Amino acid sequence: MKIKTSEKYTAVIIELKGNVMGGDDTKSFNDLIHKLIDEGKTNIVVDLSGVKFMNSSGLGMLIGGYTTLKKANGHLKLANVTDKIESLLIITKLITIFESFDSVDDAVKSFSP
Repeated sequence: MKIKTSEKYTAVIIELKGNVMGGDDTKSFNDLIHKLIDEGKTNIVVDLSGVKFMNSSGLGMLIGGYTTLKKANGHLKLANVTDKIESLLIITKLITIFESFDSVDDAVKSFSP
């Protein structure tokens, strides 16, 4: 998995590419979330458009990021969720936890008051 970050208005976009399988990637992702919180950046959009496959460990990684941000009064939202990942979110009932948007722009706009 590759992780790329960029900033747009009041949000940080974390772009994930490849297979999200947890493991070593989880540490990289969690370290990034903690670094962003330390910098006062707590509006996060995870762009999943480049994700080919995600297993339960990958889902756990997203849940960990969501929980960490929530404790810091932040928000983690998902963008460009593929049909495969959406069905995974529905099966696990996580669709009720994560806010999901069709595009990064829509997710970023959702942070505006």
